[in-house]
Order: sequence, then C-alpha cells, then structure tokens
Amino acid sequence: MKTFNIYISGVGGQGIGLLSEILLRALDHAGKNAIGVDTHGLAQRGGMVASQIRFGEKIYSPIISRHNADIVVSLERHEALRAANSYLKPEGTLIYYDACWQPLSVRLGKDKELSCKEIEEYCNKNSFKHKRIVTADLPDARMQNISLLAGICREKLIAGVEKEHYESAMKDLLAGEMLDINLGLFRELS
Repeated sequence: MKTFNIYISGVGGQGIGLLSEILLRALDHAGKNAIGVDTHGLAQRGGMVASQIRFGEKIYSPIISRHNADIVVSLERHEALRAANSYLKPEGTLIYYDACWQPLSVRLGKDKELSCKEIEEYCNKNSFKHKRIVTADLPDARMQNISLLAGICREKLIAGVEKEHYESAMKDLLAGEMLDINLGLFRELS
C-alpha cells in the first residue's frame, strides 16, 4: 500500500489531540501501519495546533512534507485555508468544520474574517476536493471534533477504515458519560 498522509489543524482547545488519537487508533484497529506526531505550540493560548498522521508500508517518519497531504482536516476556517495552502497535494481533499476562532490579525482589524465561499473558491481554483462540516444544534462546541470525525467516516475519506474502527478507537480513549455522549453524536452523524 502506498503512503497516505493526513494533516490535522485547528486552534488550541478544539480537541485536535483527541481527534488525532482517535484517527491513529482507528487506523490501528483497521490493521494499518500508522504513526503520528502532534505540534501543540500555543495550544493553551488559542494558537495554532497541528497533528500529522502517516500510514502505509515503510513509514519511517510522521512528518508530512509540504504539498504532500492526501487529506487536510481542520477545525477552523483560517487554519483550514492555511493548511490546505501549505500541505494539501494536488487532487487532495480538505475537510473542515465551519468554525471561526478569529486569529489575532482579524481581532485587531488588520485582516478580514475568512468566509466559506473564499475557501470553496480557493479549493476549486487549485483542484482540491473540499467538504464543509457544520452541525446545527451541537450540544457542546467541544464536540466539533467528533462531528468532523463523523464526516470523515461518512465520506469514507480514509480507505479501509470503517465505522466500527472509529467506534473502537473512541472506546479505547473515552469512558463513562463522555464516551456515551460522543459515541451517540458520532453514530447519529456518520
């Protein structure tokens, strides 16, 4: 199997680490040889957070080179565009949750808030596939990562990883009420 690269981005506090770990464990449950690395950086200050996952045969490093990600997964619009521009390869797929945690430049009035239409236009111009995810009436904003995970499952963006693999991964990482709520949302949306 050829190498498959997943770049995950967002803002500190959105659950990038949990999403990354669920994806890694789901790949493991699917029998894939996978490795990953997280970049926390300014996570506690609302700064950019990224994770990189690679799977396939003969994977020796978790680092994805620029313009080599098969999928960019993002939990924030500005980070989605930034990551797609830097990491997505031609014909790659951007899947993002439609949330905006305004970067400092937007808050200071130096830049304008990025719209979904701008992301769509950018993707079309660069021949990227793209999928916007948003869940109306989400019980808790901290569940946007699970909504995005359900979109990845529903769209079958990772070949060979099925719904039961994602669910097994969630059961490995979550327990009690946290598992019940998140697993319920995942099942409803996937």
